[in-house]
Amino acid sequence: MHERPVTVSATKASKLENTITCASHTLVADEPEAAGGTDHGLMPFELLASALGACTSMTVRLYADRKGYALESTQVALIQSVEGTERTIERVITLVGALDTEARQKLLDIANKCPVHRALEGSKVKVTTRLAE
Repeated sequence: MHERPVTVSATKASKLENTITCASHTLVADEPEAAGGTDHGLMPFELLASALGACTSMTVRLYADRKGYALESTQVALIQSVEGTERTIERVITLVGALDTEARQKLLDIANKCPVHRALEGSKVKVTTRLAE
């Protein structure tokens, strides 16, 4: 896998707004107005959760395709909570398609092996995962 450089640059629009660029792609990171930002983009931990959700969805899709599972689509909801210095990200994965219990369990197992989840393991971020009902 080839990782492309990511550049984060503060904008002149606000003291907390940043433009994130990678190749031809651009995102905006910011903080809510209550925190001194202009709320023009996702907060940094929302971006982290987004990376985990996107990686999870892609990993599950690639595995399902390789195994010939009848997975039509996925949705990954991420709920973050903070207690003291400990952050928890709960993943709720919705799998759409004619999948039996064994396939659903295997896809849950594979979700826990996505590269971003593995990178977060051992960090202070704890990731919990469950399937949506």
